[in-house]
Amino acid sequence: MQTRTLGRHGPNVSALGLGCMGMSDFYGQRDDTESIATIQHALDRGLTLLDTADVYGPHTNEVLVGQAIKGRREQAFIATKFGIVRDPNDPLKRGANGRPDYVRASCDASLKRLGIDTIDLYYQHRVDSNVPIEETVGAMAELVAAGKVRYLGLSEASGATLERACKVHPIAALQSEFSLWTRDPQGNGMLESCRRNGVSLVAYSPLGRGFLTGAIRSPNDFEADDYRRNSPRFQGENFTRNLHLVEQVKALAADKGCSPAQLALAWVLAQGDDVLAIPGTKKRSRLDENLGALDVQLGATELAAIDAVFPPDAAAGERYAGAMMQLVNA
Repeated sequence: MQTRTLGRHGPNVSALGLGCMGMSDFYGQRDDTESIATIQHALDRGLTLLDTADVYGPHTNEVLVGQAIKGRREQAFIATKFGIVRDPNDPLKRGANGRPDYVRASCDASLKRLGIDTIDLYYQHRVDSNVPIEETVGAMAELVAAGKVRYLGLSEASGATLERACKVHPIAALQSEFSLWTRDPQGNGMLESCRRNGVSLVAYSPLGRGFLTGAIRSPNDFEADDYRRNSPRFQGENFTRNLHLVEQVKALAADKGCSPAQLALAWVLAQGDDVLAIPGTKKRSRLDENLGALDVQLGATELAAIDAVFPPDAAAGERYAGAMMQLVNA
């Protein structure tokens, strides 16, 4: 298994992790038996980085991950998150909470659900615009001092916010959506700030929420409760335009002798040794396909060819609907 160092002085973790969100939420029906088998298969293959959050479910995904790693804690590097608040009366409404008392309570609750004594990497899932980042990270630093957390991270935080956070406590990772069709970290100063501060970039949705696999041909491919039905990039003319981009990725992958998913993941990993990816899946077969990306090496000519057919800002539509876009710390 290829590994990469998390942050400037952090541990080595698998270059590809496993995003566990879709096992419990947002992507249609659950199959806990197959999901647990997928997590355990990941550990068998040497994958160590498992990513979850208290908001997934909510709460049920942390419980699922905890069940899957029972008896195998030493093999897993557990990343979880706090800070997104869901409204039980409105499934589309979201808020952010970064108050110190909320940070402490959320950590204790996650530890209990996961069935572990220490969270390896604890992220603030979204920046709370009403609470100075210094206060939130200060509370997170107290969790490190208490032995409840090993490393700290932020998610969807701007470069400026990251700079302020790093003055309070070292930040090991910044998680952001990053893929062929979401190149924001390269253009908004986020990746530059990460490198200036010795912070790893952890790319979530590196397969464009499944779109870059080439398996999605129509919005009707989604189950009725799949949140992608309400995502701007999967609607109307945006879907058609984005499908055309994916067709070109498929052609490049065929020339390379790999799957579109493997090409897309290899592209993310080729952006620097400080970039990791956490593609999500709830099936062992897809996990094995994703891990095959580690064997795909892209040279400068191939990277240029990919950029030519899928340049920055090529994707049509916002990456989130309005409520979630408002929580992105630009």
